[in-house]
Amino acid sequence: MLETLNRNWFLLINATPSSADWQIDTAQFIARDLIYVMPLLVVVMWLWGPRREIHARRQLVVKTALALVVSLCLSWLMGQLLPHPRPFAVDVGYNFLQHAPDSSFPSNHGTASFAFALAFLLWYRLLAGIVLLIAACAIAWSRVYLGVHWPLDMVGGLLTSLCGCLIAQLIWNRWGEALLDKLSRLYRICFALPIRKGWVRD
Repeated sequence: MLETLNRNWFLLINATPSSADWQIDTAQFIARDLIYVMPLLVVVMWLWGPRREIHARRQLVVKTALALVVSLCLSWLMGQLLPHPRPFAVDVGYNFLQHAPDSSFPSNHGTASFAFALAFLLWYRLLAGIVLLIAACAIAWSRVYLGVHWPLDMVGGLLTSLCGCLIAQLIWNRWGEALLDKLSRLYRICFALPIRKGWVRD
């Protein structure tokens, strides 16, 4: 029953040869490139910002990184334990994005983008989290639309990222400040010149 629902839901979303070229092009941009905005945002959060907020921002960066690493490890493990073919591998629907025919569940793109969004939603500001959550949903939609994932792959990615954020919080509670202190020291060594020039925050 769940597999039937997954297939029917996919066919409702999936593009067809009659879909407009601009729709396919837009979906391909969202599916491939939009996700890069998220790590770039995290880098900006670490390097710049009001001095009074820089410590809290760097806490967010470390917690986000922990959530991302844990989420992707969980995603890999689930892919090994619960392999599931992609739609194009079983001749369902249409494929408009080149991809290896590996296991589709859960989506790594979905997991990563939802991990970023949930990190900002849970540990930073509501508006920023909502904006990133909308972007994550767009990425999830685009990869189903282009035929490389099933809808439940994205639901799996969301749930995996929720688990990743929970585990990241537990790790932070135990070792977070010590980890942030070590990373800050390493940063000050590696970025000594830009810091001295005032190009980035200390």
